[in-house]
Amino acid sequence: MTSIVIAWLEGADRNLPPPAYQTAGAAGADVCANFPEAGRAGIWLAPGARALVPTGLAMEIPEGFEVQVRPRSGLALKHGVTVANAPGTIDSDYRGPLGVILLNAGDAPFHVGHGDRIAQLVVAPVVQARFEAGALGQSARGAGGFGSTGGRG
Repeated sequence: MTSIVIAWLEGADRNLPPPAYQTAGAAGADVCANFPEAGRAGIWLAPGARALVPTGLAMEIPEGFEVQVRPRSGLALKHGVTVANAPGTIDSDYRGPLGVILLNAGDAPFHVGHGDRIAQLVVAPVVQARFEAGALGQSARGAGGFGSTGGRG
């Protein structure tokens, strides 16, 4: 099992839980909104609005890994609230504050409260490649894109 070191930021509520898996088979660890003391009432997201929601955390990710920030399915289904840049990527060399860009794609205002589970974090291996200019090989698909493989989409 890979270890991710977390650090509470100054002003963070340390009584909130760190990222945690809710079941034994979960791929993502839920992370909570952790507003600084002056903002503990949370924020309202109007329909179509987005905001950077603080988690009160910074982390150290081992080289060769990333942490992906993904939406919580319940928030997406029930309220239309998702992660705007899903999946967001936290690189192994980043040590700054972890914020989650939430987007309200729903039709009603949504309150993000202090301590609410707002996203899930998935740890994934990273493979880097060398990008080289050259002639492309042939494939059965060729240059076909956007629906070229058939079906309805």
